[in-house]
Amino acid sequence: MNREHNYKLSLKWDGNKGQGTSDYKAYGREYSVGIAEKETLIGSADPTFRGDKTKYNPEDMLVTALSACHLLSYLHVCTVGGVVVVDYVDNATGLMVTKSDGSGHFVEVVLNPVVTVADPSMVERAMEFHKKASELCFIANSVNFPVKHVPVVNVNAKPDIN
Repeated sequence: MNREHNYKLSLKWDGNKGQGTSDYKAYGREYSVGIAEKETLIGSADPTFRGDKTKYNPEDMLVTALSACHLLSYLHVCTVGGVVVVDYVDNATGLMVTKSDGSGHFVEVVLNPVVTVADPSMVERAMEFHKKASELCFIANSVNFPVKHVPVVNVNAKPDIN
């Protein structure tokens, strides 16, 4: 049975410097995103497109969404499959290309999760579970470019007490 899940937000452009969009250099790319019961997210364009490098841009957030979705799907699969994850870090990368007409698109995102499991007997399953997590990830299932995975699995090093 399919169920619908709805998401609602309010996005407000905060970059009017007094002249609106009268000129390409006359306006800021800042915006704020409001979602009920959550802190306001302050964003901007990528610095390449005259944005503020100290703020999150849509491209950052797309790669973040893919990384976070894989993490959450992976933790679920591991829990169900009996793999105890004790640490997880992903250093994800995304590659976007732009065209001379100003359009562009992502050509790939690469997730590089480094997972630590509780026991050596879990390593093989921990590696295999990335495929299942990818199949379950809502965000990865919604994009039209490849989301690749280059996982590493470590075992929790317990100090030798003598």
